[in-house]
Amino acid sequence: MLQKKTWLLVTFYTTAGVMAMERACKAASLPGRIVPVPRSITADCGLAWRCEPTLRAPVEALADPEEVMGIYELEI
Repeated sequence: MLQKKTWLLVTFYTTAGVMAMERACKAASLPGRIVPVPRSITADCGLAWRCEPTLRAPVEALADPEEVMGIYELEI
């Protein structure tokens, strides 16, 4: 069985928002990836940015507040 791990998930209103987050994180050398949103939460575009919870502060600083729907720490 796969071991669960806690991740930081940032959900967005639009696909363009999550793509902009990916570009910003890559430019800042912050690791992470685009993933489908788990069923336990919702997002308009169905995609989220996933990264380590320790990166919460820099990720929040890079995120466009107009595009972010929610920020969650989930065990998946």
